[in-house]
Amino acid sequence: MTNKRITLKCAAVAELEEKKSVFIGYAAPVRAEEEAKAIIEEKKKEYSDATHNVWAYYIDNGARARYSDDGEPQGTAGMPVLNVLKMSGATDLCVVVTRYFGGTLLGAGGLVRAYGAAAKSAIDAAGIAVSEDFAVMKIKVGYSDYQRLTVQLKAIGASEDGSEFGENVTVTAAIEAWREDEITALVKEITNGKGTVETVGYEERASKII
Repeated sequence: MTNKRITLKCAAVAELEEKKSVFIGYAAPVRAEEEAKAIIEEKKKEYSDATHNVWAYYIDNGARARYSDDGEPQGTAGMPVLNVLKMSGATDLCVVVTRYFGGTLLGAGGLVRAYGAAAKSAIDAAGIAVSEDFAVMKIKVGYSDYQRLTVQLKAIGASEDGSEFGENVTVTAAIEAWREDEITALVKEITNGKGTVETVGYEERASKII
């Protein structure tokens, strides 16, 4: 089981000023159009006093891609933002660029540059990561094996999400889904077959930051 995607590491905000107009870029990873639309509506409410709330989203490698100029001259706002999304190398992301007009007209070229720059700054702030499915596993071992287990989990690049201490120690760990057999083999070796491993679920996590 594996499902790699290149997308944003997290949501982020970036702000820039051009001839007294303030541009606030907000970028976020999304999984569906409904999520992107919800973000857009949220930002429209948050910046309801702004002159424009321009947006674009790019989902499933462009299978679903939309944009809006939100009152700016056609082709000067939403399309430049969408082009930045396409050029980022990421998919499944949404960007909203809010503008507070500063009193000076920027012209078509100025608008294209400003909206594109605000979108890129927000994406850069968010960071791009390779995400894939991770197996979340519950590992139960004796106290005598606990220290060695934590060292070996770190050595193979598995994350240790927490530990519970009772009659035995139960460690919650996560590793790329296609590598979950490595955890099983590791626990068997460390505990001479006495430890137990249970996969309790799968979730998408960033496996590499670009």
